[in-house]
Amino acid sequence: MSDAKSTVLVIDDDPDLRASVGLLLESLGMGVQLFASISDFLKSDPPNGPACLVLDVRLPGQSGLDLQRELALAKRELPIVFITGHGDNDVGPSDEGGRH
Repeated sequence: MSDAKSTVLVIDDDPDLRASVGLLLESLGMGVQLFASISDFLKSDPPNGPACLVLDVRLPGQSGLDLQRELALAKRELPIVFITGHGDNDVGPSDEGGRH
């Protein structure tokens, strides 16, 4: 078994939410990396050891769903927990075989 610490990668453009989620996860003993944008995340080195992604669905520029698609095409397996501050129904499978 690996001794590497689990890391949660958080991408959210809201600085207060990002910081709050980071503090909560750190209080649970998890490693945390915070990113304000997808481009910041893509520029970073991948964590050593197990990781997952907490990802805002709606981000300026590229959406969280776009990033999920990009990671899948790159065969980069990373569990994703989607979050959103929007209460509408515009989030769901795309027209690529899914229903809205």
